[in-house]
Amino acid sequence: MTLPIAVQLYSVRDALEADFAGTMRRIADMGFVGVEFAGVYGESPASAAALVHELGMQISSAHMMPPYSEETFTNAAPLNLKTFVVPWLPPERFASAELIAQVCVEINAADAQARAHGIRLAYHNHDFEYRALPDGSSPLLDHMLPNLAPSVHFELDIYWVKHAGGDPAQALRTLGDRVSLVHAKDGTGRAGDPFLALGEGIVDVPAALAEA
Repeated sequence: MTLPIAVQLYSVRDALEADFAGTMRRIADMGFVGVEFAGVYGESPASAAALVHELGMQISSAHMMPPYSEETFTNAAPLNLKTFVVPWLPPERFASAELIAQVCVEINAADAQARAHGIRLAYHNHDFEYRALPDGSSPLLDHMLPNLAPSVHFELDIYWVKHAGGDPAQALRTLGDRVSLVHAKDGTGRAGDPFLALGEGIVDVPAALAEA
């Protein structure tokens, strides 16, 4: 099976701000089958969606920070999204089991809102969800998974798992069909360094994508 590959548009945000249509055309010309939105860079949702479809691509999902309002869903409607992704929460919110439990309450509330509109919710990790708390427990595995509604999915970022010292392939096996999207990127593992092309950094990309 060949995994369909989309571009997270945040990766090319500067180019999109300068020339939205031209940048989207270049993405399509490169052969990508879809895009994941993180804002619409000065376009309306309707015009952005129209261009994606004109170019023969799909919209896989969009990064949408909760809490959500009815306006959130109204504004997103032209994109015909099937998945909202919680892109990031501050790392200090994962400093204890009690704080993580509150995070889960908020994510579950956002999930209920999304499902009421026919949209799946997924959570995107960074490194801190895979770094052990002082008691040795894992924020994601020991505290988030037991407290998140079963309907909450994950967009697993394989680089951030590796950055935290984990094994991306094992992380994919552990989360199983809760993973609906994978963020594939690479890097040196050193804080502050720029990301690298896949295969040029510390991630065993073939093993992770084979597991995906």
